[in-house]
Amino acid sequence: MKTHYYLSWFNDFFPEKLVKWLHEDITDRKSLVMISGQPSGYKDEQVNIDDVYERAWFDQANIIFDEYHFIDYRMQKEDAQRFIRNASVIFLCGGYPVLQNDFLAEYELSDAIKNSNVFTMGASAGAINMSAKWLCSKNGGHKVETSTIYNGIGFDRFAYESHSRLDYAALVQGYLFPLSEEMDVYAAEQESAMRVKDGKIDIMGDVYLISHSKIQKLAETF
Repeated sequence: MKTHYYLSWFNDFFPEKLVKWLHEDITDRKSLVMISGQPSGYKDEQVNIDDVYERAWFDQANIIFDEYHFIDYRMQKEDAQRFIRNASVIFLCGGYPVLQNDFLAEYELSDAIKNSNVFTMGASAGAINMSAKWLCSKNGGHKVETSTIYNGIGFDRFAYESHSRLDYAALVQGYLFPLSEEMDVYAAEQESAMRVKDGKIDIMGDVYLISHSKIQKLAETF
């Protein structure tokens, strides 16, 4: 089975224990393909793979690839799909989940990623879009007037919320409760990670499981 990592956000670099697991799990290091969380952001400033914040996480962890590719609107759809097919690792970057979700749909990348059978991970917005569903709500820090449930890539049948700017009190208010009646919701605080490997979920940091409107803090497993 495929291995998926759902990351919240790290202000500095990957924690040491996460680096250990990544070195064990990422065995093919030919090509890292990163998908922008702000795919039109290059219009405001020039962005390339060396400037991507998440790229530094891999460098610091001494996880080096032969090739690096950064996908945003500057790349043709056909090239983006080809890089996905040939990737060793696919990383969905942080940014704006709605913009990234729209981009994945427009470039027809969701199915290509889901069917790629390679190691896939995402941070913040990227992790949100890896999940089956997610809630875009003003209570979740999104600048929207109306709450909307989006479909993600759907590697695993759960919803994911990277609420690094919020605290536990925001969860207690229940904005994720309606979605939790439909499927389990994992809400991750900053500096946390989830690994799904062979159907088993490992937890690092502060992650909460919300199921049928009940909240449970999960114990760390790695």
